Amino acid sequence: MDAQLIALGIQTFKIALLLSLPSLLVGMVIGLAVSIFQATTSINEATLSFIPKIVGVIVVIILTMPWMMSETVDFATEVFNMIPTFVQ
Repeated sequence: MDAQLIALGIQTFKIALLLSLPSLLVGMVIGLAVSIFQATTSINEATLSFIPKIVGVIVVIILTMPWMMSETVDFATEVFNMIPTFVQ
């Protein structure tokens, strides 16, 4: 039973990483692109990078929402099906 709980904890971390990865990657890539643009044009506006990152992350979340919901529902269903094995 302890091994199942540890495996469930590891799987929880994996699903959290998997679901957050697209948004984090897009935010990082857009931030890098804006930083390169700022460095080449000598524009030192700190707030310039926030708007593109926010818009990019929102677009990615909207586009990946069906996949994210599917993964979350599958994981929740699996956890709910495991409950009888934990209760004794």
